[in-house]
Amino acid sequence: MILLTAATPLAQAPSPPVGGPPAAAPQTSGTQPGRVFCEQNVSFQLSDPSTIPENFRRFVGVWSDAAWDARTCAALIVQDVKGDGTASIIYVFGPQGTSTPAPGGVLHGTGVIRADELRFQNSDGSQFAFRPGIVDMVGHLIDPKGQSFEATFKQTP
Repeated sequence: MILLTAATPLAQAPSPPVGGPPAAAPQTSGTQPGRVFCEQNVSFQLSDPSTIPENFRRFVGVWSDAAWDARTCAALIVQDVKGDGTASIIYVFGPQGTSTPAPGGVLHGTGVIRADELRFQNSDGSQFAFRPGIVDMVGHLIDPKGQSFEATFKQTP
């Protein structure tokens, strides 16, 4: 299972490998300016669709306007997917609105797509699974207490 980690405000770019040329950056369709999801400001960069294997392209994008429960909003950004199904993701969670107290955060990590399902796990043991619907993404969450939740994530331009 893949773990997500919380983003740090002063993240550094990786150093080039010792004795070799710098690693090539993935082709992207440009960095999106900060957008607010679940009361969290998030910047992200989606890869150019032509660089994504065709069977994984429908996962790439911004999926938001979801709620696991009456208090907790969620969004998923799938930035890139490699040929082996490894996906670069950002998972965002927070309160439904400014008047709803709930914890929030922006987690950067890696998921894996197998059998048309994107799966990942965060550091508290919560397990996530996402399946494409007709036009939406259906998310399933099992929290560390074993409680199960389902939410529909809308594709966001």
